[in-house]
Amino acid sequence: MSDDMTATMTRSNQRFALRGLVPWLVFAAVLLILPFIFTDGFSFTLMNAIGINIVFALSYNMLLGQGGMLSFGHAVFFGLGSYAAMHAMIAIDDASYAGEGFWAHVPVVAMPLIGMIGGGLVALVLGWPFCRRAGTAFAMITLGLGEMIAAAGQMFPSVFGGEAGIYGNRMVGPQWFGLELAQAADVYWFIAFWTFAGVLAMWAFTRTPLGRLSNAVRDNADRLQFIGYQPRNIRFLVFIASGSFGGLAGGMAAVNYEIITPESLGLIPSGLALLMAAVGGLGVFYGPIVGAVLVTLMNSLLSDYSDASILYVGLIFLSIVMFAPRGLGGGIEHVRTAYREGSLARRLPGWLGGAAAVLLIALGLIIVIEMLFAGHGGGDTVDVFGIQFQAGGATGWLTGVVALVVGVLVMRATRKNREVNA
Repeated sequence: MSDDMTATMTRSNQRFALRGLVPWLVFAAVLLILPFIFTDGFSFTLMNAIGINIVFALSYNMLLGQGGMLSFGHAVFFGLGSYAAMHAMIAIDDASYAGEGFWAHVPVVAMPLIGMIGGGLVALVLGWPFCRRAGTAFAMITLGLGEMIAAAGQMFPSVFGGEAGIYGNRMVGPQWFGLELAQAADVYWFIAFWTFAGVLAMWAFTRTPLGRLSNAVRDNADRLQFIGYQPRNIRFLVFIASGSFGGLAGGMAAVNYEIITPESLGLIPSGLALLMAAVGGLGVFYGPIVGAVLVTLMNSLLSDYSDASILYVGLIFLSIVMFAPRGLGGGIEHVRTAYREGSLARRLPGWLGGAAAVLLIALGLIIVIEMLFAGHGGGDTVDVFGIQFQAGGATGWLTGVVALVVGVLVMRATRKNREVNA
């Protein structure tokens, strides 16, 4: 009997292990396949930016999603990690001409590690006094930190290069794995490797005792202190880990862009990290990955189709915070939970009705916004998903208002179904 139970548990553990490997195999397969599907230079540039933002957003999620620490200065670690990697690239360039010295033997593909060390050291120095506070006080401290470091970037040109920033050359030093980093494809494989390694390392962090304790600090710091753990110490260690991975993303960016400016230290990139994490979902590990992909695509592609691209990004952020605080990842987990419980068929009509209402409201808002921008810019026609309206005519306004009203009515009509089956 005991042998049968042991064999059953062994088979169960093996199935669980194989199930856990599937997402990583899919992730690796996607990274391997993408460069063979999208082969033009713009696609490589976009995919590289997505990889960097994935690591950046996940590093921020370690603070807010796992540790419950709202930060408005996370770009400090990204930017200083990038500066550390850029100065290291300059040192490699100088040592390559001399042919001797420590930096002559360091490959450029290792620059994300330099950025990670830089970001971690900065977090180590700043974290102990800052992590004494939590909540709003911590958020305000990080906001001041970000603005202070960004201002210092203008005041110390020998370190930060002033407004123009500093430049580097990624095609120097010893080459590992045959990557010259001269072609866009080489840079992609470099970004893909460090993206996979960074995501895997951050996922492993969530499985450690420290990762579990960070969730406990977020949920109930007083109870954690009651059982003998100091919340300040846990927050401090999580702060260091988050800053290290933020620096890793900065090192990847230094190699990819070959330039870094003080703007990377300020509030805008910190807000971008918050935006990506919140849109994707702070409560699930893969949420920031989804958010990074979506926000990067929107920032890069929407401007080709609309002058109101930044407004749309802001509206999406506000809508998710107000109506879907768990983000896109939280919605996916909600569907998965309903499927496992066998209640998906009962809940699906209400969800589909809500989705249809959201699409109608979004369509109405897009038409109204595009009509406003066309009137301001003096355009003759407004093109919304292939449908053209006269900028000065009433048809566009009427269509937008009708879509908004119908969307609101559908939302109200399906609300009871969603609440009953919640």
